[in-house]
Amino acid sequence: MSAKKAFLPEPAVVQPLAVDMRRLTRVGARPRFLDYLVQLWDFREFIYYDARARVQSGTRRDRLGSAWLLLNPIFNGLTYYAIFGILLQTSGGIKNYVGYLVIGIFVFQGTSGAITSGARSIHSNKSMVEAFNFPRATLPIGMNIREIMANVPLILGMLLIIVLIPPVEKITWLWLMIIPALLLQSVFNLGVGLILARIISRIHDTTHLIPFFMRAWMYGSAIFYSYDRFITHPTILAIVKMNPLFNVIDILRNCLLYAQPPTWQSWATLAVWALGALLAGLLFFWQGEESYGRG
Repeated sequence: MSAKKAFLPEPAVVQPLAVDMRRLTRVGARPRFLDYLVQLWDFREFIYYDARARVQSGTRRDRLGSAWLLLNPIFNGLTYYAIFGILLQTSGGIKNYVGYLVIGIFVFQGTSGAITSGARSIHSNKSMVEAFNFPRATLPIGMNIREIMANVPLILGMLLIIVLIPPVEKITWLWLMIIPALLLQSVFNLGVGLILARIISRIHDTTHLIPFFMRAWMYGSAIFYSYDRFITHPTILAIVKMNPLFNVIDILRNCLLYAQPPTWQSWATLAVWALGALLAGLLFFWQGEESYGRG
């Protein structure tokens, strides 16, 4: 036994190892705001491919597939035309009421879908949030991009209706101005979606209030009627003109139906709403980064 011990190697000497604790971060910790924006940029490919996959799978079970992206707003437009245009006669004094109504319905449908999807993005992907470590804002951003992709045939269908259904409208260079208007609309939708996503992640009952809010917003955006009826009520008229959804619709109507450049007030109001909502949404959502999937 003593001979075996003589051949055993000497135990290794444990050397002290210096560790810089300042470089260690807690798992799931909220990064600084600018670092958070950089992380979102690093996940840009994931956001894009996830959004594209969701668009392709959204109507896969339906026989008509993606055609429902266009058929749903058309059927909604026909319903509202029968109720408001024929029964309630709200079309009085509006030239090309069909185009007027179609633009309002299609634009509202895009805003409603983007805000609702973004608002529910964290709660509907709770298992993914709990299992993986990634910037949570990628989910509402991805939902917003999905809605943009899904709305491309929607916008093309809207333009075809305006061109083909009498009284047909002529295509002018002003039609190009709908692109920045729709982009600002998408920025606004994202900001609101980010704010609601954090609220719903903590108070899920809020989801039941969204349909009521969206319905009230639709009726207050001069989709079925002309805002001229509020000329004798300056306070109400001022509130309507401050409505971001109304400004998007008004810009598109001026460009597509009346061949008139939109006023700078409409652009300024829409830009302030869009950029303000985006900044407020990102900051508000970022502040709750550590709480998602833990409640």
